[in-house]
Amino acid sequence: MGARPPVHGDRWRAALILTVTRRCNLRCAYCPTVKDGVPDLSADDARRAIDLFLSRYGGGDIKLFGGEPLLRPDIVEAVLTHVSDVSELSVYLSTNGTRFDAGILDLLRAHPRVTLTLSMDGAPKDHDGLRRPLPGEAPSSAAIDRWLPELLRLPRFVVTQTIAPSTAVRAAANFRALRARGIGRFNLLPGYYLPWSAAQLAALEASFGEIATEFEAAWAAGDRLYLRNLFVSAPTPFFNTGFVVDADRTIHPSNLVLAEAVGDRTAVGTLDDPPSPEALAAAAARVPALLDEVYTPDVMASTAAVDRVLTRLCDRLYPAYFAARDARAASGARAARVGAA
Repeated sequence: MGARPPVHGDRWRAALILTVTRRCNLRCAYCPTVKDGVPDLSADDARRAIDLFLSRYGGGDIKLFGGEPLLRPDIVEAVLTHVSDVSELSVYLSTNGTRFDAGILDLLRAHPRVTLTLSMDGAPKDHDGLRRPLPGEAPSSAAIDRWLPELLRLPRFVVTQTIAPSTAVRAAANFRALRARGIGRFNLLPGYYLPWSAAQLAALEASFGEIATEFEAAWAAGDRLYLRNLFVSAPTPFFNTGFVVDADRTIHPSNLVLAEAVGDRTAVGTLDDPPSPEALAAAAARVPALLDEVYTPDVMASTAAVDRVLTRLCDRLYPAYFAARDARAASGARAARVGAA
């Protein structure tokens, strides 16, 4: 979502964003990032980045991105092990879900504080139609299906439902298809930095209206259906702002560095010569202008329009969310009084 206050607390925690690898085994139709080009981050450099981040900011969020970070499970394991006893840090791992195996599931179970975010599009037809595998790769929905029952047992498991312009008309149906598979924690991600037609934007608005109705009904019934978008704000859509360490050890204010047309234009230092917090903040302030340079006016206009649609969805849902939260709190208070009687 765009620059709006989150529902509770201050989500503007400092964030360390590690590009574990730029490599990816998929070529999703809507993804605006490069998929190769530099070596993978090493385990030693990942640990060094974490220690530097802690010394500079004292804590916050660590986000493991790519590419596909689970192409390097050894790096993911090194990060989780390094921060396992550091209460000041929260770890988020984003994945396309094609590289799960028993070892990775065991690793996630051993680190229950990790939030696992799995990117899915919905029903297999749309999911596999947009997530083009490299030669020799199986359709990604089949890989996810194998492990989904185990993933649903993890305490911090969220599905990012990605929505391309071509599938906006079926976004609500795809949301229901994901719910039917037992998924109850969502993040909605329409395709940013892509051209959207007026008809596609209208379809997204209508689909989000249906999805909002699903949330309202679920909350009224006492279901704890979760929507991460309600709790997060950001200065730019899609790209994450923070202390970004790319796979080549350079440091950036945003993972906009992964956009193909950007190259090293956002670099402000390296792990050997890191920027001051003030220099990083100054570089972050220049990111919106750089977006306007990188993307054409029609794409930026589409991105702003899509973000407004997502914002309207959240604005509609806030009253229902607060009502459900207050009802749960009142029910809990009544139960406590009864238990004490």
